[in-house]
Amino acid sequence: MAQRKKKTKKQTNQSSIGLTPKEVSSTKGQTQKLRNLISDIEEDGGQVLCSYKEPLGGHWVLLTSLPLKQVEPTPYQRKLSSPHVKNLANVIEKIDRFLDPVIAIRVGPKSYQVPNGYHRLGALKQLGAKTVTALVMVDEEMARMILALNVEKSHNLREKSHEVISLAEHLVGEGNYKETDLTLEFESPVFLTLGLCYRENGRFSGSIYQPFLKRIDKFQRKLLDRSIEQRIIWASMLLEVDERVSEIVIELKKRGFESQFLKNFVFSRINPLRFNLKRNHGLIMETGLKKLLENISKFNLEKVSKSDFLKAG
Repeated sequence: MAQRKKKTKKQTNQSSIGLTPKEVSSTKGQTQKLRNLISDIEEDGGQVLCSYKEPLGGHWVLLTSLPLKQVEPTPYQRKLSSPHVKNLANVIEKIDRFLDPVIAIRVGPKSYQVPNGYHRLGALKQLGAKTVTALVMVDEEMARMILALNVEKSHNLREKSHEVISLAEHLVGEGNYKETDLTLEFESPVFLTLGLCYRENGRFSGSIYQPFLKRIDKFQRKLLDRSIEQRIIWASMLLEVDERVSEIVIELKKRGFESQFLKNFVFSRINPLRFNLKRNHGLIMETGLKKLLENISKFNLEKVSKSDFLKAG
């Protein structure tokens, strides 16, 4: 008896969404906002090379050439990496071509900001270029999409946390935003808390606490000014934990313990979720941080043996 073939789910046609090439290049449906932006760019001394609709969502984009002196990074970006800028400048100079446009938003007369392309911008300025090719967005809110857009150079935890808290503080005066309104821009609530910690202590060991925070830190349904005030309190508690962990590490070293992972070891001993792998563990930021402080106050150096440390390793 022949076996029946198992039914399989009908696969979605991966080319079924978005615009066709002709629709992308069509000038039909240009808005007054777009026409005003084209006029503003030309009055600024720039040049619109073409307009098109990006192929996925159909949003208008302008391919432009802008005076380089009018273009700056958004104010909440991380610092430039000098070696990365130098490498980019060397490559651009060698091939004698600038082929990767930056993303820009017009923020005022003869003033543009780049949420994506800061290092390319720096490379052009280092080379003494007059003009930068830019994809100018019609929607101003794209300026705050820095973390979603900036894939030019991978962030480390300190850089990303610094950007997120700086962006949050910048947006306090831009509207009545809540953290829950900005989950795409912020990516993770942990970066907001760690950003405040790094600001107070540039050598803060954020990577040690990040996994624990991921389990208890959530976006708040508060306006940004109130939520940042709350996070300042949480950050001070976490900084106190880190300071006391560091003190214990110093004592362990005096007793002959030597390892770059001593901080990890100490934190694992005070982590209230150490043996709790359940998703619904019941801890929130306030109680989780208080529990850390309570556990570290009870930490007994006399009960730590080198065999314990080797087992943990």
